[in-house]
Amino acid sequence: MIKIHHLKQSRSTRIIWLMEELGLDYEVISYDRDSVTRLAPATLRDIHPLGKSPIVEVNGSVLVESAAIIEYLLDQYAPDKLRPAKNDHAYTRYLQWMHFAEGSAMLPVLLNMFLSAVEDKSAPVFGYAQKEAQLDFSYINETLSTSDYFCGQDFTAADIMMGSVLNFSQPQGLLDDYPAIQAYLTRLNKRAAFIKATTFG
Repeated sequence: MIKIHHLKQSRSTRIIWLMEELGLDYEVISYDRDSVTRLAPATLRDIHPLGKSPIVEVNGSVLVESAAIIEYLLDQYAPDKLRPAKNDHAYTRYLQWMHFAEGSAMLPVLLNMFLSAVEDKSAPVFGYAQKEAQLDFSYINETLSTSDYFCGQDFTAADIMMGSVLNFSQPQGLLDDYPAIQAYLTRLNKRAAFIKATTFG
């Protein structure tokens, strides 16, 4: 049985979403955030030293990092699903977006979140955060203006990775000027697997 250690309101929703898309059996062990700090509970460190979610127990191993978990689970349980074949030209796009989610797109989102509590807006980091957000979200919007999903017309695991970042961005107002991204999220969030994943908090 695949065990998903799920911190509520975190990236681990991605892994539940993947399981639902694939129709695989899994067990969710849920953790609440600290009511004051909003951080993960110390008990997650009993599973993995980093104490960060997602953490997945599968085949005797403990895995962390969303993209690594997704790739491993696809390799083991659904090698022909939710990603292009490696000899397909679309596979390069798939790889890019799988890693763009945490490698580039998440940076301006996190900066915006943490800087929102800072009153002095004159520091150079504010300009940097705005520039990065415009650069990344314009690129994403342009991509989605010509295709339904990140790898073309087919939904892939890259949409699970990127969709999670974009859903996190939307309440911050970062997507207000990007209609293609907003239309994409409307499509994405109607998927039954996504809806089921979000019921875990």
